[in-house]
Amino acid sequence: MLIYLRIIKESFNFAINALKNNKLRTFLSLLGVTIGIFSIIAVLAAVDSLEKEVKGSLSSLDSSTIIIMRFSFGPTDIPQWKREQFPDVSYTEYQHLKKNMSETEAVTYRLNVNRETITFGGKQVEGVEIGATGSEYYDIESLKLLDGRFYNEAEANSGSPVIVLGHEIAENLFGQAISATGNKVRLYGRKFTVIGVLEKEGSSMLGSSKDGIIYIPVNVARRIYGDNNKSVFPQIVVKPEKGVDNDEYIASLEQHLRIFRGLKPTDVNNFFTNQLKGFTDFIDNITGQLNFMGMIISGFSLLVGGFGIANIMFVSVKERTNLIGIQKSLGAKNKFILLQFLFEAVVLAIIGGLVGLFLVWIISLIASSLTEDFDFVLSTFNIIIGMSVSALIGLISGIIPAISASRLDPVEAIRTGM
Repeated sequence: MLIYLRIIKESFNFAINALKNNKLRTFLSLLGVTIGIFSIIAVLAAVDSLEKEVKGSLSSLDSSTIIIMRFSFGPTDIPQWKREQFPDVSYTEYQHLKKNMSETEAVTYRLNVNRETITFGGKQVEGVEIGATGSEYYDIESLKLLDGRFYNEAEANSGSPVIVLGHEIAENLFGQAISATGNKVRLYGRKFTVIGVLEKEGSSMLGSSKDGIIYIPVNVARRIYGDNNKSVFPQIVVKPEKGVDNDEYIASLEQHLRIFRGLKPTDVNNFFTNQLKGFTDFIDNITGQLNFMGMIISGFSLLVGGFGIANIMFVSVKERTNLIGIQKSLGAKNKFILLQFLFEAVVLAIIGGLVGLFLVWIISLIASSLTEDFDFVLSTFNIIIGMSVSALIGLISGIIPAISASRLDPVEAIRTGM
């Protein structure tokens, strides 16, 4: 065990001496490894950060949540002309599913309506996103209230003029000194009583966060827009109970809606059951492809870096031929020489990798400080990958020079060195 520790110590010293004595040569040789590791870890860190941000934007909704509407989240085999003939989901269908679907935690009806201007006194906020939903949406999306409450089922069904404000909307209208709840705001030319304010969420990569949304009972919007208005499109949002078999639940859901619509067994579904899980799987697929492409491109830099390490090791063997001959004449075994040069190659590669990781870390700090709403993360897993790849490149690049050094004849090595 002591002999191997000695090998490690001596090899590390040789590697450091190589850096000190041949700074320019070593720098140029390690530049490829540094760029390669920098490229790989930068791509992995960027994609991981992007994936974390996107999924964080969807975290309020459970991945099992199902959204039924006449549009599809992703690609579909149904031709466009046929999709354009699909009817919108109706409030009656929502009531039917709510009454008949078992193993359902919550189901609600939602209208996607146009943005509007909301006013209070002399203040107004333009282009406000409106969430016209049933009361169940509060549980489905796990909304969090800073003040007040969300509207209940009776208020949603009767279309009571009540409203829940996003944090940013409440601040713009009332400021921080005045409590928004209990006040009346004007929307659609009508007065709405503020009954709740949502907690601050922060901005999202996928668009505006809930800070800029207001929620009103869906039947208020239905009275304003009507049930056949093509400027809006409705959705039925369903959240199954935990532990329910996903495929069986969707099949049962589709069957209930098919029967209600009177579709024949040979007819295709004239609606789409979109699931957030499919969207997150799509994100995973995209990020996986980005990682793969980034690693392929970075691999060329590592290939150049590997040749650089091999080159510096061949030169090192040539310069230390006399020393190798003396070591072998004093009893050093081939294995000792082999491990010595292998470890030196690995140390050199790791040094290049550490520089690459340091550059990624510096850039991640700069990127995070410049982009307030995006957190660039350099994870421990990516650091481990970077160091492992560096060590592997050093091992592969140093194996042939190390073998050639270990096989030198001691007499010829001493004579050549002289």
